[in-house]
Amino acid sequence: MLTKGVVLGKNLFEKILEGHGIGSPPKPGEPLELPIDQTLTQDATGTMACLQFEALDVPKVATKRSVSYVDHNTFQAGFQNSDDHRFLKSFAAKYGVTFSGPGNGISHQVHLERFGVPGDTLLGSDSHTSTGGGLGMLAIGAGGLDVAMAMAGHPFRLTCPEVILVQLEGALPAWVTAKDIVLKLLQMVSVKGGVGKIFEYGGPGAAALSVPERATIANMGAETGATTSIFPSDGVTLGFLKAQGREKDFSPLSPDPDASYAAVLEMDLAELEPMVAQPHMPDQVCAVREVAGLKLDQVVIGSCTNSSYMDLAAVAAILKGRSVPPEMSLVITPGSRQVLAALAETGALNDIIKSGARILECACGPCIGIGQSPPTDGVSLRTFNRNFKGRSGTESARLYLSSPHVAAVSALEGELTDPRSFGEPPKIDVPDIFPVTDHLFVRPSEHPETVEVMRGPNIKPLPKGRAMPETLEGEVLIRLGDDITTDDIMPAGAHIMSLRSNIPAISEYVFSRRDSGFVKRAKDSGGGFVVAGRNYGQGSSREHAAIAPMVLGVKGVIARSFARIHRANLINFGILPMTFVTDEALEGIDLGDHIVIDEVVSRLKQGGPLLVLNSTRGETFEVRVDIDDREKDVLAAGGLLQFTRQQRV
Repeated sequence: MLTKGVVLGKNLFEKILEGHGIGSPPKPGEPLELPIDQTLTQDATGTMACLQFEALDVPKVATKRSVSYVDHNTFQAGFQNSDDHRFLKSFAAKYGVTFSGPGNGISHQVHLERFGVPGDTLLGSDSHTSTGGGLGMLAIGAGGLDVAMAMAGHPFRLTCPEVILVQLEGALPAWVTAKDIVLKLLQMVSVKGGVGKIFEYGGPGAAALSVPERATIANMGAETGATTSIFPSDGVTLGFLKAQGREKDFSPLSPDPDASYAAVLEMDLAELEPMVAQPHMPDQVCAVREVAGLKLDQVVIGSCTNSSYMDLAAVAAILKGRSVPPEMSLVITPGSRQVLAALAETGALNDIIKSGARILECACGPCIGIGQSPPTDGVSLRTFNRNFKGRSGTESARLYLSSPHVAAVSALEGELTDPRSFGEPPKIDVPDIFPVTDHLFVRPSEHPETVEVMRGPNIKPLPKGRAMPETLEGEVLIRLGDDITTDDIMPAGAHIMSLRSNIPAISEYVFSRRDSGFVKRAKDSGGGFVVAGRNYGQGSSREHAAIAPMVLGVKGVIARSFARIHRANLINFGILPMTFVTDEALEGIDLGDHIVIDEVVSRLKQGGPLLVLNSTRGETFEVRVDIDDREKDVLAAGGLLQFTRQQRV
C-alpha cells in the first residue's frame, strides 16, 4: 500500500546531509552537491577513473579514504588485465589510495567488512556501491569521471532524490530470505520504479535483519534504478563491526520518530515466500512454486549480492552430506578472502567441496560473463543481481535469479525447487570474530614522489571531447526499445572487458550484440544519434557506454527516459540526452532518418525545448533537455574534463 507522508522530522538521508553541512537539503529534482568521504573503484571502471584523476593534475586524493579494487578482470589470459592491475597498484601507491589486489574479494563485500563507516558518504564507480547502505552509509554508484572528481576533492553533483520509506513489518517465514524481500520490491516497483528515489528501510522487520542481509537488499536496490538504499545504524550494525574488530567506526544513526517521507511502501514479511526473477529482467519476478520443476543446467552462487559468510554457510549446511547430480554444474564464488577463510575455519568449506561444487576465486567472475558461461540454450539459476540477455556470455541462455537457499536446494534436485519442500531450514552460527587479512591490502607509499606509474601498451590516452556546435546533424544510427542496458550498449565478457583502458579498441564493440553493423554505420556516416524508449542505459555504471559512442561520433541520444547514472555519463562526455515529449514523435522516427537540430547551445542556455527536424520525412518535433545550468555549461564545453580545465583558466 502506498500512502502519502505528512510528517516533518528528518529521515536518514537528511540526517547524513546534515552531518555533512547541508542543513536544508534542496527539494527533490533540484541540484545537490554532496561532499564525499570515501570512494571505491574497481578495475573494469577504475583504470579510466585513474586516468581521469591524473588529467585533473591533483597531487593526492582528498577523501578520507579511497580504495582501488581488482575484482572484475581477474582472468589473466593476456597482458592486458595484468598491465591494468600493475597500473592501478602503482597509481594507488603514488596518489594515496589503498589497493586491494586480485583474489582479495569483491569490492562491495570487502568494503562492507573492512572500510564502511555508518553515516559516511561513499561514491563508487560501480552501480552496486549502494551495498554500503546496509551499514548505514549514503553509498551511491556513479561513472568513473564523477568518482575521479570526488577523489580530487570536488562534491558529487546529483539531482536530489525523494525518499521512500519501505516499512517492513512482521518476520520472515522459514526458507524466506533478504533476497526475497528485494525481489518482491522489484516485482512491486519494476526496474524503473526507483529512478529519482532513495529507499529507506524501517520497521521491526528491518531491525531484525543482519548487516549482510541488509546489504543484499541495498545492493539489489540498484536494479530498481534507485539512487541508493539505506538502513539505520543500530545495535545490529555495532555487532557486525565488533565482529570485524572495527567497533570504533560505529555511530548510531536513525530517523526522527516523525521523519518525513515522500511516500511509504509497506511490506508484511510474514506474507512473503521464496521468489525467483525470470529471464531477462530482474523485475520479472514470481514465486518459486509457480515455475518449480524447471530443469537446470547450472547453478551459480555468489556475486556482490549473495556471497557473505551467512549466505555461503547456509549453502554449506544444505549441501552437507549430499552430492549434486553429475549432470549439474554447481559453482560457488566467495565474496572475499575473509569469507573463504571463515568457511575454512568452521569446516563449512569442506562440506561444499565434498558436495561436488566448483569453487572459484573471490571475484565477480560469472556475474559479468567472465567464466562459467552456460551451454547453448542452457538454464542457469544464479544468486546474482542481473539476468540480462547475453550477460552470462551465452546469448541463448536463460538466467534466473534467486536466494542462495533456493539455489542450493535446486542444485541438489537438478531442477528449480521450492525449498520449503526440503525440510527444516539451515541454522547458522556466525563467528564472534571474523578472520582479518588486512596485511594483504597495499597501503599508499610514504614517498609518493619516488613512485612511477606503470603503463602497459593497452593503456591508451584519454579521448577528448569537443565543444558542442550550434547545429547537431546526422543519421539515426540505431533505433531501440525500452530498458536498454549498458550491457546492450557496451557488452561485458572476458575479451571486451580486457579493453576497458583502450577506448579506440573497445569502441569496435558498441552495440555489437544488438546490431553488428552499428560501428561501421557510425564511422561511415560521421556519427549521428541513438533513438530509444524508456529507461535507456539502465544497469551497470560503466561510462564506457558513453565514452565509446562519443569516440564513434554519437552526438545525442533521444529517448523517452534515462537511467540516472547513464544520463550523467552522457553529459560528462558531451553527448546530449534528449527526451521525447510524445510517444508519437518516437514512433515517427526510424533508422537512417537524417536529423538536424539548430541553435542547440543558445536554446539550451535559454532553457527551452529543442526543435528537431527529421529532414528525411520533412517533419519536426520538440524534445526536452532536463539539465541544470552547470550541466548546460558542461555540455557546451564538450564534457566534464574540458569544463573543469576551462574553470581553472
